[in-house]
Amino acid sequence: MATTNTATNQEKRSGFGLYNLTVPEGAHKPKKLLGRGSGSGHGKTSTRGSKGQTSRAGRDFYPGFEGGQTPMIRRMPKRGFNSRRPSKVQIVSLGMIFKLDDKTITPEVMAEKGLIKKAAFPVKVLSEGDVKKAVTIRAHAFSKQAVEKIEKAGSKAEIIEDV
Repeated sequence: MATTNTATNQEKRSGFGLYNLTVPEGAHKPKKLLGRGSGSGHGKTSTRGSKGQTSRAGRDFYPGFEGGQTPMIRRMPKRGFNSRRPSKVQIVSLGMIFKLDDKTITPEVMAEKGLIKKAAFPVKVLSEGDVKKAVTIRAHAFSKQAVEKIEKAGSKAEIIEDV
């Protein structure tokens, strides 16, 4: 009883398989040998050119390096203050809120309807837009004009206190 591998027999019939794969031309390039005399073509300066910082060992540059001159980024004056932890307050206008049909509007409802991205971050309501009906709005902050408009329409503005 002779056991034969059918996959190999099929490969041999098709003329293509692991047994006859070859490496493509130019796939293995010989390593460039440096500093092995002028006859090699890579002798003397070893393809680094003559003198200067780039010909030395351990050369290292960073983005914005200007050859030893004070870089532009360090010459420009710095202004203002950039907080390392900027506040992630989400802003919603009254006009957007009053398009919703709910009686009580919370950050969760706003997130569901797509007015804000996440209910976890604080929400501030601004006065842009008109107040048309009486609803209860719960948010982390309100502008003064927004509170005036909400109360004038008979609605309630409730501030959410974070614990």
